[in-house]
Amino acid sequence: MKVVIIEDEDLAVDGLVRQLHRLDTAIQVIATHDSIKSAVEWFGTHPAPDLAFFDIQLADGLSFEIFEQVNIICPVIFVTAFDAYALRAFKVNSIDYLLKPVELEALKHAFDKLNLLQKSTVAIHPSLDLAVIQQMLTRTSPKYKTRFMVKIGDKLAAFTTEEIEYFYGENKIVWLRLKNGRKYVVDYTLEELEDLLDPQQFYRLNRKYMATFESIGEVIAYTNSRLKVKLQSPVDQEDILISREKAEDFRVWLGK
Repeated sequence: MKVVIIEDEDLAVDGLVRQLHRLDTAIQVIATHDSIKSAVEWFGTHPAPDLAFFDIQLADGLSFEIFEQVNIICPVIFVTAFDAYALRAFKVNSIDYLLKPVELEALKHAFDKLNLLQKSTVAIHPSLDLAVIQQMLTRTSPKYKTRFMVKIGDKLAAFTTEEIEYFYGENKIVWLRLKNGRKYVVDYTLEELEDLLDPQQFYRLNRKYMATFESIGEVIAYTNSRLKVKLQSPVDQEDILISREKAEDFRVWLGK
């Protein structure tokens, strides 16, 4: 399969290429482009690939503008930092969309969907309602939780996410740890926090920790392609390990 990637972040390109090769070593990435202009030139002068990945926001505009300037006849998978609820506003007949950083399981699901569509009579080329897309993209960015209320004795206090170093679970209780070293119980599970917090700011390291970039002290290569993370202010000496499956995603997140 011949694939083209339209993406302006080098780390995102590298991460997607690695995941594609993990999925199938026979996949050939025949071209990568980081702008609308270069993508239009390429698609206008080359045979269509078997599949294309389009980042939605490029340095010189929205990748949807490419469809206005050149005929894209290959299947398209959109790669984006927008969350799922925003993407439902896209009236796009694409194969799928993937959230950054691209995870192997999500990529596999998209290819499974492509294979099913190729066996059916359904048209799989993009059909875009650009007016709807432009309207959606001019709205306010998705609102993530920015403050947390905690109980201190018989009083309530509020802390912003900028004051938080990380969240961690312990004995079925989730704690919020501030940059000043204080910690408080919060009435959320780590799974709920994954949906509530900005993924650009917080990353789910493992089943116990959800941390900010500033809280990361060291990242060390570990056995079986895993990573060991040391926090700036750990609550204990327990190793925090990033699984082999998440290691590349974590590297991409660190490099944003």
